[in-house]
Amino acid sequence: MSSLFPPAEILQAWNITQHILPAPDAGLINHTYLVGEPPEAVLQWVNPIFDPKIHIDLTAITAHLHQKGLVTPSLLPTGSGDSFVETDNGSWRLWTFIQGRTLHQIHSATIANEAGAMLARFHRALEDYAVPRTGAVRDIHNTQLRMDNLVQALSQGQSHPLWSEVEPLGETILSAWESLDVFPDLPLRTCHGDPKISNLHFHPTEDRAICMLDLDTVGPQRIDAELGDAWRSWCNPAGESDPKASRFDFELFRQSLHGYVQEAPQLAPDEKESLVPGIMRISLELSARFCADALQNTYFAENRTLYPVKGRHNLTRALSQFTLYQSIFQQQSALESLIQQQEF
Repeated sequence: MSSLFPPAEILQAWNITQHILPAPDAGLINHTYLVGEPPEAVLQWVNPIFDPKIHIDLTAITAHLHQKGLVTPSLLPTGSGDSFVETDNGSWRLWTFIQGRTLHQIHSATIANEAGAMLARFHRALEDYAVPRTGAVRDIHNTQLRMDNLVQALSQGQSHPLWSEVEPLGETILSAWESLDVFPDLPLRTCHGDPKISNLHFHPTEDRAICMLDLDTVGPQRIDAELGDAWRSWCNPAGESDPKASRFDFELFRQSLHGYVQEAPQLAPDEKESLVPGIMRISLELSARFCADALQNTYFAENRTLYPVKGRHNLTRALSQFTLYQSIFQQQSALESLIQQQEF
């Protein structure tokens, strides 16, 4: 992702005069900056893939979370009282700053348990959230659409330098998807939408979860996709860029499941049955997205210092997610047995 320093008119909108630095733990889609030293607020450029009207929804969602007693970042208004500033290329917003730390992998049972409990509290708090949506709802986990895009990328990417490596992986992903059982008629719940470990905020010095971050994706979602996305992130100690070390850690799953169950909303029997296939589904879905973008180079930012060849980082990520899928597949029976032992 190229640098995009906040223009003067954006700083003036919030009367920002403090020093600004790029956030060290920024995500792949938006640009994030810390305002002040020590930080006092978080300034973000929001990718135009997000409808600017989501900021109206974010104001309502964070107010609801506060009402339920949860810690959450809140949008700070501009001098004219607006919750965001729209430009020709995305929008800008200013969040309250919450002291804490970001993790990119889980390596302890305590953190795994805390992650599960935090997401469960978030789900329970939003069970009765009923404010009509203002911004467009993104179809985040339409796995078939992601597979269709992979097919298109493979059909159009023969000239790419990495084609000979991407094509066999892509075909393997598509074959695995065709053989996967997916539960078709699960209810929609208000979910986070992207509960990877780096979107949970932890206490600066204690192994305690404080809140959920990056709320742009909050909206209606099936629980198999929500928890599938969480567990494929939480239970892979190697992270997203190490295919050789990528694996699904059963103990981290057990601990995070225990934390989730203690505070989770009640799930229907078919929702419980969908959870392990959901982890495999989202691992395949993300593998397909990375694989397609290895050829298309249009969505995920890459680390060009470590991966100078365009597409190589995304190919590495795709391999990591597919290796993770294989690890989950090998443990499917044991994982499903553990799920069925739970009361939630």
